[in-house]
Amino acid sequence: MSEPDPSPQRAPIWQRRRGLLIGVAVAAIILITVLSDLPVSTSRASDIGAERSVMSEVNTDLATCAFAIHQAIGIWELQAADQLTPTDRAPTPGLLSDDQSACSFTNEDIYDLASNVQVPSTTAGKHLGQLVATVTLWTTSDALRAIEDVQTLMNDPTDQSALHSLSKAESQLAADRSSALAQEKAADQVLGIHLPPVDLPAIVGSSSG
Repeated sequence: MSEPDPSPQRAPIWQRRRGLLIGVAVAAIILITVLSDLPVSTSRASDIGAERSVMSEVNTDLATCAFAIHQAIGIWELQAADQLTPTDRAPTPGLLSDDQSACSFTNEDIYDLASNVQVPSTTAGKHLGQLVATVTLWTTSDALRAIEDVQTLMNDPTDQSALHSLSKAESQLAADRSSALAQEKAADQVLGIHLPPVDLPAIVGSSSG
């Protein structure tokens, strides 16, 4: 008597609850933005120190996802140009799975970015609160969507739905990057200094051109 077929593998719990997780993150982002609307009196030196600390934490938290989306798009670009040999392709499912995790809430750094960055309640802090919100969307929405599209395309490079979705994701990555840079510039103008730049790489793939 043959054994019954194993039950189909269920999607990871973070994928099945992705909508809830993003909702929680957005709620946290809204709270950050509202709190940053309440200015407090601080010295310029302490204000600058606090804003520098925020930028340092943001860049630390997003680093793994920034690397992941750069790697995923690079893999797809090589595949689309027929520059991957079977040997080259062999590790790509594992690499892309790691990339997907790096931009999801299963990554402790991404969870920290969405939930634990303490933005000062100052005028400059208001702009950085908006930047934190934008960077969170860049990672958990734009980048994650693009990586998932690449995973689909590596299995079927002709999938028109995935190609269209990837093009839209790349456009949104660029738009949100521009927004984050503008929000950082606004904080710079309030403080009269140049804060450490937000480390969002420019993602330009053939599907967006």
